[in-house]
Amino acid sequence: MALECGIVGLPNVGKSTIFSALTAAPAAAENFPFCTIDPNIGIVDLPDERLDFLASIHNPKKKTPATVKFVDIAGLIKGASQGEGLGNKFLANIRECAIIAHVVRCFDNPDIMHVRDNANVEAAIDPESDILTINWELCQADLDTIEKRQDKVTRQIRSLGKEEEKKLTPWTSAVAKIKPLLLDGKCARTADLTDDEKAAIYDMFLLTMKPTLYVANVDEDTITKGTNEYVEVVKKYAAEEKSEVVVICGKFEADLAEITEEADRKDFMESVGLEESGLAVLARKAYHLMGYRTFFTGGPDECRAWTIRNGDKAPQAAGVIHTDFEKGFIKAEAYTIEDLRQYKDEASIKAAGKYRQEGKEYVVQDGDVLFFKFNV
Repeated sequence: MALECGIVGLPNVGKSTIFSALTAAPAAAENFPFCTIDPNIGIVDLPDERLDFLASIHNPKKKTPATVKFVDIAGLIKGASQGEGLGNKFLANIRECAIIAHVVRCFDNPDIMHVRDNANVEAAIDPESDILTINWELCQADLDTIEKRQDKVTRQIRSLGKEEEKKLTPWTSAVAKIKPLLLDGKCARTADLTDDEKAAIYDMFLLTMKPTLYVANVDEDTITKGTNEYVEVVKKYAAEEKSEVVVICGKFEADLAEITEEADRKDFMESVGLEESGLAVLARKAYHLMGYRTFFTGGPDECRAWTIRNGDKAPQAAGVIHTDFEKGFIKAEAYTIEDLRQYKDEASIKAAGKYRQEGKEYVVQDGDVLFFKFNV
């Protein structure tokens, strides 16, 4: 599974601080634009209480969580689509990501310079303007992509005639819906597209088609309240395009990342009214937004969370463990983590009739515990 979540935003909004806390691998986080030039890449363990519970039952020698891949992409500014601030390089980095985590500054701090239109001129804190600036640049890059493809499509139709034009109907109808939105600075993902239209434009990898999480980076005073006037602006904007918002205090999360003892971490979170880290919420939401789901295997040697795509069937899930499991798949023995919570052990699950035998057409569900039978 190689999908990535790209962390983007204007310079100095806290992207690299959040990335460093996520990965516990410090990225440059200086108070000047473009301190991140090449993207930092980190593999993040996915916190999952279900895996912890499974391990508490089996007491294994090893516990292996699922992971999420994050990429810290340098700050974009106005004009990035024309190459401003190394913009072309950064846009290419975004294009390689499956989803976007868009960090928005939602705190006041006169000691940290905020920029928007010009990397050398300080700007007022204005979350909506910040979001619109980033999205405008992504829209312009997408318009350029469409224009280049449109020239190619026009030549194809001229060369091959009506039959080719008919084949390209889903593409042309999709572009007809998307282009006016992009010209208005609105993301392509807000267009009402049919499945055929989505498939027709997929290979253009439009930046504004990528699912997006908005990450509201707040100050420590806002943690206990959970929101402030800036966060509410971000939530309103996100709701209009049916995106989600995660509220995080990058500074608090950076401090939390330095605490290694679990009891001390819990005390530190409880001191501000948190039950879990904001970064745990971010990692989990990113994982699901990328279309990932988790099944588990458990025993005395190892309890493990395995990553599959939403909709994968039992043989595909088996293949994640080993290709031989998929080739020689016979059946999957299955129950859920919730079954285990209720009945305490596998013997009781079987006695209650909750232990299932599933075949090749079974669509694996998030939270399944599986044991595969195979023959090679």
